[in-house]
Amino acid sequence: MTALAARTVPTAAVRTRSLLACAAIAGPLWAAVALAQAATRAGFDLTRHPLSVLSNGSLGWLQITNFVVAGLLTMAGAAGLRRALPSRWLPRLVAANGAGMLAAGVFVMDAADGFPAGTPYGMPATLSWHSYGHMAAGTIAFTASIAACYVLARHFRRAGQRGAAVGSVVAGTALLAGDLWAMSGSTAGSLTLAIGAITAMLWVSAVAAVAARQAQHTPS
Repeated sequence: MTALAARTVPTAAVRTRSLLACAAIAGPLWAAVALAQAATRAGFDLTRHPLSVLSNGSLGWLQITNFVVAGLLTMAGAAGLRRALPSRWLPRLVAANGAGMLAAGVFVMDAADGFPAGTPYGMPATLSWHSYGHMAAGTIAFTASIAACYVLARHFRRAGQRGAAVGSVVAGTALLAGDLWAMSGSTAGSLTLAIGAITAMLWVSAVAAVAARQAQHTPS
């Protein structure tokens, strides 16, 4: 291969690292943007309002964009995980999670329970079609994220990495428990769901970041 070709044609390792970087960024970026809004937008209460409701109001475009960008980054990252880890199901599940996030941005949850300011308290008497679409997208994203964490647990257990295996189980279980708590209608269900979802997202991002660092030392 000529020097010119070497400069212009990306190596497989470089492409893999770039894709993994997308997954590594997706979780922290989504969490930072969502939590910053939760802390600053008038009338929002994380113990009552799901983070998805931030897609409403004059600044709703921020959360919509957050969902779409994180979804695209996650789907790109799934391709990197396919290259980096010997798992058939992990990249598929991560891609499904990304697709669910993207769809959650396209289909906006209805305003509810006093947010944005001026919205009547309580849940709407009827839900819009796009709110149903959002809930379906969330179900896909959460289910795929939970399953991805458990698949990672099996991968790490087989590799003899017990700490990483335990971390994967904790992340997946945090989201599973948070989702079930929220669906039960219990107090602060939106908070437990947010904690679980962010925990699972950050864990997958951390795994991708480690894989990217390892790929950096892979001969081109």
